[in-house]
Amino acid sequence: SPKSKTPFRLSRSKIEFFLQCPRCFYLDRRLGIKRPSMPGFTLNMAVDSLLKKEFDILRAKQKAHPLMKAYGIDAVPFLHEKMDDWRDSLHKGVEYLHKKTNFIICGGVDDVWRTPKNEIIVVDYKATSTRNAISLEDKYKQAYKRQMEIYQWLLRKNGFKVSDTAYFVFCNGKSDRKAFDGKLEFDVTIIPYEGNDSWVERAIVSAHECLNKTKMPASAPDCEYCNFVKERIGAQS
Repeated sequence: SPKSKTPFRLSRSKIEFFLQCPRCFYLDRRLGIKRPSMPGFTLNMAVDSLLKKEFDILRAKQKAHPLMKAYGIDAVPFLHEKMDDWRDSLHKGVEYLHKKTNFIICGGVDDVWRTPKNEIIVVDYKATSTRNAISLEDKYKQAYKRQMEIYQWLLRKNGFKVSDTAYFVFCNGKSDRKAFDGKLEFDVTIIPYEGNDSWVERAIVSAHECLNKTKMPASAPDCEYCNFVKERIGAQS
């Protein structure tokens, strides 16, 4: 309820949801009507889990991963008591109470690294399989950039000195092997991204204004879900 004094939990993914389509966001968060669900990307989850285990071994030893050395990144995996909470996107994540809206903004990071100057770096793991060069320029990957910037914003709000430079660790499944042999091999690429979280505050306030409306907001013109509903209703009339 808009009048409730209890803080309202709003995840990083729901902010992205709002940016994609205010109407779908309103239906989901205000009226409890969810979009059709998508199947889970279990291979991506397996890659995430394996990478986290690999970096956690070096986190305990406070040593750099060979990939970090190969890319000239002067850092080690960040050792912090809340790391497990920060990576738990379903129940915790990195949290911040945004007092102006009474939203608890949250998001689960994949990893955080630390430089010798105690500046922390946000890291996100991505699994894919493509023969094209890995880049961040595809249309759908713009959401990846916003994802990083919200994580940077959250960690800054928690009092950390956060580098503008974030890193995507892309695991690209090889499809040119002669035989499967019961295993999938990956090429791993690290891509830097210079984040700018200046938009995040405005987006949170706008999402709050959206949820407090008594009238449902308009759909985004390119929302495939809303357009499907319109076409279906038109076909039935």
